[in-house]
Amino acid sequence: MTRSRLLLVSLITIGFAITAAAFYPSEPMSNSAASAQAGSITAAAPMLSPRSGHTATLLPDGKVLIAGGMRRNQDFYKSAELYDPATGKFEPTGEMSIGRVGQIAVLLRSGKVLIAGGWVGMGGTDSAELYDPATGRFTTIAKMTIRRGRPSATLLADGDVLIAGGEERDNESLASAEIFHASTLSFQPTGSMHRARISHTATLLNDGRVLIAGGYTGDVSATAELYDPKTGAFTETGNLSVARCKHIAGLLSDGRVLIAGGSDSRGWNGNLSSAEIFDPRTGKFTPTASLNDSRFKLPDEAVRLDSGRLLIAGGSKDVEVFDPASGRFLLVAGQISDAWHFMSETRLKDGSVLLAGGYPNNDQATGQSWIYRP
Repeated sequence: MTRSRLLLVSLITIGFAITAAAFYPSEPMSNSAASAQAGSITAAAPMLSPRSGHTATLLPDGKVLIAGGMRRNQDFYKSAELYDPATGKFEPTGEMSIGRVGQIAVLLRSGKVLIAGGWVGMGGTDSAELYDPATGRFTTIAKMTIRRGRPSATLLADGDVLIAGGEERDNESLASAEIFHASTLSFQPTGSMHRARISHTATLLNDGRVLIAGGYTGDVSATAELYDPKTGAFTETGNLSVARCKHIAGLLSDGRVLIAGGSDSRGWNGNLSSAEIFDPRTGKFTPTASLNDSRFKLPDEAVRLDSGRLLIAGGSKDVEVFDPASGRFLLVAGQISDAWHFMSETRLKDGSVLLAGGYPNNDQATGQSWIYRP
């Protein structure tokens, strides 16, 4: 074959390859390859006590308040500890007035932390207290209007806190809601939800309303509703595509809300990998790509990273980030030691995330912690 003919064949081959690539794009990058772009996790110093169902709150000075939780069923903690990013270690701080698990913890504009509700046995409690980082002490304040185990809590735009649902007693879900007024340190009833709920999510939207989604309402629910602080009323909105409880929710940069994972009515045997996105403009949920692993008993809120991605940990050894640009979940490099349930995830001031505690399929909690770095 002549040199000129060889050149012509080569050009035709290259041209065909370019054309084929245009019409038959390559497969998306695998999650194993994408993990390098999704950040990594490394083991960190353990907590002072093994905990699950605890709360973890970023304080103004950059430390993280870890409060309450349980070592195992009916073994609840009064104790609290602080994670110091400067030393990478946990240190003791004051004790709460009672041992509790599944309580709420909200950082107020004052810099203090509201701790309220939770389970103290087979039922909820109405007790509330404030943690003051300046003194390292908890101070008891006025009680909530009703006993609530594992309610949701949302810091509203005006600095007050919406507390909704939960259980008064075992298997007695609540539809009622109340407002904590930060200025007076008092609780006041507000409108009730359309359904009694526990293990739902509550997400503050950019317009100041709160999206309440899913949960257990006598059965696992696909319903959702919106709380409007201007009227103090809940209104029903579109249904989830899948009924779920003990799932996770996270606000995306564009104002939409990601809902992922959780469980259906089968509990441990009904873990979900599906995910969907709520659009406040339409009031509708639309399915999106699934998680890489099914998981439930998750933190209430996904951590939004500087990149706009959402971090999701717990219920699986794998840690994932949701990438809104591609609509996909990417696996993070590395794994945690077990499928820890009801662990905590807290975004630190440098953009990394502290993952801590949880329990596996038995009820013995872990004290292990990890740091995620984007």
